[in-house]
Amino acid sequence: MSRGAATPLGDRLDALRTVRDLGDGRVQDALLADLDALLVRAEGRRALSGDHTVVGLFGATGSGKSSLLNAIVGQEVARSHVRRPTTSEPLAVVWEPTGATALLDWLEVRDRRTGLATIDDRADRLVLLDLPDFDSVESAHRAVAERLAAQVDALVWVVDPQKYADAVLHADFLQRHSRHGAVTLVVLNQVDLLPAADVPRVVESLRGLLAADGLGSVRILTTSAATGDGVAALRSAIGELAGSRAAATARLEADVSAIAARVPEPGIPPRPAAADRSRERALAAELATAAGADTVASAVAASYRKRSGQATGWPLVSWLLHFRADPLARLGLRPTAGTKRDPELHRSSMPAMNAGGQARASLAVRSFAEAAAEPFTEDWRAGIRDAAQSGLDELPRSLDLAVSRASLPTRGSWWWPVFGVLQWLSVLAALAGVLWMLGIAFLPRFGLEAPAVPSVEGWPVTTLLVAGGVLLGILLGLASAAISAAVAADRRRRARAAIVEQVTRVARELVVEPIAAEVDRAARFSAALGTART
Repeated sequence: MSRGAATPLGDRLDALRTVRDLGDGRVQDALLADLDALLVRAEGRRALSGDHTVVGLFGATGSGKSSLLNAIVGQEVARSHVRRPTTSEPLAVVWEPTGATALLDWLEVRDRRTGLATIDDRADRLVLLDLPDFDSVESAHRAVAERLAAQVDALVWVVDPQKYADAVLHADFLQRHSRHGAVTLVVLNQVDLLPAADVPRVVESLRGLLAADGLGSVRILTTSAATGDGVAALRSAIGELAGSRAAATARLEADVSAIAARVPEPGIPPRPAAADRSRERALAAELATAAGADTVASAVAASYRKRSGQATGWPLVSWLLHFRADPLARLGLRPTAGTKRDPELHRSSMPAMNAGGQARASLAVRSFAEAAAEPFTEDWRAGIRDAAQSGLDELPRSLDLAVSRASLPTRGSWWWPVFGVLQWLSVLAALAGVLWMLGIAFLPRFGLEAPAVPSVEGWPVTTLLVAGGVLLGILLGLASAAISAAVAADRRRRARAAIVEQVTRVARELVVEPIAAEVDRAARFSAALGTART
């Protein structure tokens, strides 16, 4: 009955409680009820006398277990109380009442016998129960037998040569206790009804049936209450069970093993963390797209090009750009000068996520959830899907807030003032050349001397001023346009990255972490189940 270096019973019961708690909603209700019943039963038994060993005699109608009880104790205790309803109420024979009263109260056994001679030197704290027939036509009798079969520390199954292959015995009782071989004895009673030569054959037949029940290593004894054959060996076997003081623990260990074997694994194959991170990045990218990250990033680039044109374009035409609306301002994402925008108070002016965006976000979340749920069984997959679904209603608002929180690159560039000054110089140069030419043309009409026009390499300075100013303005315009396009492209990339960063936080909070919690729940469930089974 010793488990050697296996996990102590207390730790296994704690693990089973964890399995029960984590399995709520993931394990069938009937199995959860059985887990609850076992935990309550184990707690009740461990709180009572550990020195006493409760051995129950179970048998079908006509198996002779009551007569066998009388033979074991040496008196007709099973019939000594005329008011005892022998077919429905269990009888307890107690050799040491001290400490056994509470135990028998817990077992709900009211009919008790004390003061008898010990059947074995090791059985001074034995409690021997005679149970109602488990195949009785009265359902109450069977209910008592089933209840006590789950509570006693050791089980003695009494069969007779005529009904040892009874389907009720094997299907409803022995097979359910296939893991309880360490605390089980099988007694073939009434062997006096068989020819002596047939007894070994019947025993082998019984052994084969027990092997099919999962109890192939159980000890089988042959007895006859009428002749007393084998009763001494049965007393010794019961004394061994009682003397070890380990039957109660072994029984509970077998109960834990039996029910833990019924609990299905959630199914958790090893998965590389890199795959999870890759899926998380893909989810964030899809949600960012659904939230309008590309629209905002394009607006950042367009806003930069507009403002760059205003600051570095040819002053005579660049002022027209002031009449064009700023794309970022139109979206409500460009702070005004000297103010700090609070995204919690000032939402963006982006349109609400349309049906296409919502469908894209929903598909991304479901795909992420399905990938996370794929290694698990259906009950656990459903939990992961529910966790993902719980964040979908909040997702549109949170994504809009994420866009508002993104730190967008909206500041101007250092080279704008330089180009602006050069543009004004080009205008002033061209204007000076034009005014000079006008002076040459009109001053003589008013009797004034026209200013002289020096030349450089044969080119009049007036012409050089006009042509140079215009050419410089054109070159500055082309250069600023090229630089603006390159910077705008970079800012578009940075703006999208900033939005994706904020969306990643939203995705982690509303989708990834709830799903990760379900995955962790399954992992803890699996670990606890492994502990309960070992």
